[in-house]
Amino acid sequence: MIIARGRGGFIALAVMATLAVAGCGADTEPNASQKPTASAQPSQQPTSTQDELPREEPSEPLLVAKGQKGLEIEVTEAERDAGGFLTIKGRLKNTSDGVSAIPAQTSGNETEVVKHGQSLGGATLVDSLGKKRYYVLRDTDGRPLTTAGFSTLGPGKSTAVFMQFPAPPASTTEVSFQLPTFEPATLKLS
Repeated sequence: MIIARGRGGFIALAVMATLAVAGCGADTEPNASQKPTASAQPSQQPTSTQDELPREEPSEPLLVAKGQKGLEIEVTEAERDAGGFLTIKGRLKNTSDGVSAIPAQTSGNETEVVKHGQSLGGATLVDSLGKKRYYVLRDTDGRPLTTAGFSTLGPGKSTAVFMQFPAPPASTTEVSFQLPTFEPATLKLS
């Protein structure tokens, strides 16, 4: 909790403390009658999660793009959300017998993105029919909304990756997924 200096800060602290106490009191009564249900759910959640794990991985990836020195990116999920974003999830794999360095070019060449380290910030989606290119989103500090902080993959190893883009219009059902140093691949959107 941040405490501001001066009388205004003490008032804000008092208001926040009052709201916190009032909020806790309000939550305590309804939850007290539901505690048996809530305690039963956590024991069921691990079983449910374990049962869902095999179902989360589709039998075939949506796309596989090959890169340099045995690197591959496999996209297993492309999900639009109500907020207007498209989140792509998958795995970056090393199919070679040796350690593979992730090329620096995958971060792209934008100074603001590159200064935050190795990432998949150079990924783009190209809608050839709509004549638009979609770039990985950035936060207010310029960090790409994608997996970051990796440099190598050992032989036969893989790592989970994600990238978030502005969602193309609902009428766009197919885009070209492009990541520097990887071959372009077609991604079908639902």
